[in-house]
Amino acid sequence: MAVLNQTPKTTWLSGQKLYGLLLVGLGVVAIATDHLAGRFSEPLVSLTLPFAVTTLAVTLLGFWAVPVLRSLKAGQVIREDGPQSHLKKAGTPTMGGIFFVPVALVFSLMWSAIALPEFPVEVAAAVLLTLVLGGVGWADDWQVLRKKSNKGISARLRLGIELGSGLLFALWLMQQQSGITTLQFPFGVTLPIGILFLFLATFVVAAESNAVNLTDGMDGLAPGTSAIALVGMALVVAPAWPGLMIFCACMAGGCLGFLAHNYNPARVFMGDTGSLALGGALAAVGLISNSLWALLILSGLFLVEALSVIAQVIYFKATKGPDGVGKRLFRMSPLHNHFELSGWPEVTVVFTFYGVVALLALVSLGLNRFA
Repeated sequence: MAVLNQTPKTTWLSGQKLYGLLLVGLGVVAIATDHLAGRFSEPLVSLTLPFAVTTLAVTLLGFWAVPVLRSLKAGQVIREDGPQSHLKKAGTPTMGGIFFVPVALVFSLMWSAIALPEFPVEVAAAVLLTLVLGGVGWADDWQVLRKKSNKGISARLRLGIELGSGLLFALWLMQQQSGITTLQFPFGVTLPIGILFLFLATFVVAAESNAVNLTDGMDGLAPGTSAIALVGMALVVAPAWPGLMIFCACMAGGCLGFLAHNYNPARVFMGDTGSLALGGALAAVGLISNSLWALLILSGLFLVEALSVIAQVIYFKATKGPDGVGKRLFRMSPLHNHFELSGWPEVTVVFTFYGVVALLALVSLGLNRFA
């Protein structure tokens, strides 16, 4: 128990500085890559403009939405078995995904319709899957708030909807794209998987949404890492899928606009409404563009976060003694809690995880040159 009460060390880095660093960094990346790709000749079909406009719109909307959520008493219920330092966050408005996800989705639809010669059906499909998973998250958040506990909708129902939506999405993809059952990899490597694509796509949708959800445990962590991953996906798909690039740009802008109110100390949390939607958005883009290899790399941090939870449970059960108590592989899972309980300041953990996802994005972009 002494570990749980450990006071984190101080750090020179504040949440506000970290937010500014990420905002400037992603802005520079967007402008530089658009310039190098010659996309400024048609600024509407670029990464920079939809990204910047959505960021600004969600930021401004947040100044109205956050007080509304607070007045509705949509306060977060903090897990008692979580880090003790998080108990002071109880009552912070949650369900913030309800104001940034819809804005990003509407902007992506409108922008694609205006900027592209023909409206891309793939954007509508990505929006629909994101909405469905965001709806599942909203139902979960609503039940948590209504019951004033950490128990939302049943895990079985939630997983069933995730798997069902993933299966329907995969069936639609197979009907739309005959070659989707052959996975593409860098260096010209292909892997025909046939009907197994249905199982793979269904798993990807459920796994990605839950992995991002597990990462949402610190101020600014999930929206910041998701924004980096979405910008990375935008750059991977831009040459062949301009509509998906716009979709990713709007979703990344939505994340940054939300982050303006979520950096440490957070004034609002995204809740499952936001985190499940973000996972669904990433899964949709990876599946539609047949860029699962890039999605796997960019989602490496989310994957490790999810695996840390699985490993913790397995290790605890495997080492359980006669008293029914097992050993812990980590101080606490998911992995970000382990670092915090090891004495890392929360902002330092978030900064480090941003850096990890940024490196993974560079790796995916480097390999994309050989795709």
